Amino acid sequence: MEHSKLIGRQRQRRGWRVRNHLKSVANRPRLCVFRSHKHIYAQLIDDGAEKTLVSASTKDKDLRGQVKYGGNKVAAQIVGKALAERALAAGLKDVYFDRREYVYHGRVAALADAAREGGLNF
Repeated sequence: MEHSKLIGRQRQRRGWRVRNHLKSVANRPRLCVFRSHKHIYAQLIDDGAEKTLVSASTKDKDLRGQVKYGGNKVAAQIVGKALAERALAAGLKDVYFDRREYVYHGRVAALADAAREGGLNF
């Protein structure tokens, strides 16, 4: 099997596994992460109401001055701290971490650790 197809299947299976586990904890907001090569985005979503409650990304005007390049672990930590501050201000503390098909490593782990240090429980 071609290597790129193998990697794609692994990502797909990982995504299915995370999504199936999400169904069991539907009473908490979901901290969803998306990463591209240049930026990282995080948002808290209420699946019952289908609304985004809080969001933060390296493209935010508030964070653009702090971040030189949005595709590294330092930027992910800044976004995680900002998201945690905004969530606590909105009265949200307990969330579920949705890493999608991404491996819990590198930028995704840095964002999650920073959000935990900021006061979120997951």
